[in-house]
Amino acid sequence: MRVLGLISGTSHDGIDSALVDWSLDGGVLTGALVELGERPYPPELRARITAALPPGRVDFGEVCALDTLIGQAFAEVAAGAPAADLVCSHGQTLFHWVEDGRVRGTLQLGQPAWIAERTGVPVVSDVRARDVAAGGQGAPLVSYLDLLLMAGLPGRTGALNLGGIANLTVRDPAIAYDTGPACALIDAAAPPYDRDGKLGAAGTVDENLLRELLAEPFYRLEPPKSTGKELFTPGYVKAALPQADLVATLTALTAETVAAEVRRHRLDTVIVSGGGARNPTLMGMLRARASQAEFVTSDELGVPADGKEAIAFSLFGWLTAHGLPATVPSCTGATGARVLGTITPGSDPLTLPEPLAEAPVAIRFSGSPAPRR
Repeated sequence: MRVLGLISGTSHDGIDSALVDWSLDGGVLTGALVELGERPYPPELRARITAALPPGRVDFGEVCALDTLIGQAFAEVAAGAPAADLVCSHGQTLFHWVEDGRVRGTLQLGQPAWIAERTGVPVVSDVRARDVAAGGQGAPLVSYLDLLLMAGLPGRTGALNLGGIANLTVRDPAIAYDTGPACALIDAAAPPYDRDGKLGAAGTVDENLLRELLAEPFYRLEPPKSTGKELFTPGYVKAALPQADLVATLTALTAETVAAEVRRHRLDTVIVSGGGARNPTLMGMLRARASQAEFVTSDELGVPADGKEAIAFSLFGWLTAHGLPATVPSCTGATGARVLGTITPGSDPLTLPEPLAEAPVAIRFSGSPAPRR
């Protein structure tokens, strides 16, 4: 079954896509990577998304417009991809409502009807809400893929995603949670981002500011926990520092908060993905602060580091179509595993595969995906 996964993450810079042809044999799920894509948002749409994110305030007219415009942008990407049997769209998170450590709701915009209308195929969407309704954090959902990837690897292993927010999945025991900012604050200090970590490398870490930032109460919360730009807003850090020093300090903040969790779980190997994996300054600081662990990119397991989340959403679409849960309760904090999402039919009558009685126990990837569009 060919499933197209679509997502725009907390960096809200564009839409990542992954078309994967899934097949199950003897409990092993094989994903043949057909194509990976990355399409920047049109500048005017990204500006409207940025203005709507906390601490911005918008009315329902703008919410309606963004739901439509984001949905149309996702539909444009889907229409340009090779033919798929199903699309699974994350959309764009605009708000993640957390009170006293509990997620009360989560809002992703990007009306799936535009995708279904443009492509004619069914669309799985609103993927996080069911886990939240079951008492979970709705994140990090990628932990399901992480645990399959880590199955059978030696030693104490974790999977780290460095997007706008950093999240860590630990195999034994199976837990996952957001550790704090990854690139969100760095990007805000060096828009659109610190290319190749050059600013961070050129600056000097302000140790006093770093100590102040590390006092953030979120870091002391026990997992499961999740966060977003509702807390780590672009104005989160107010410091009269040269830009390079500020970027260096924020890079050190990400490195230290992640490394603290790597040390806490005594990890031997950490599989890294996300845009931050391509920042050599961040990765150098992280290796220095958690020197007992070996950091490798997910590319070495056949999963391109820049495309892992889109691949994960392709996987979630396959699982939903086959009636299988895509959550790990010990990772999200939900009361049980849940089948995720809602389904918008395509142009034909909705026909789903026969439900599967057993979920895959391992995963592997094959093929060299077509170049990014």
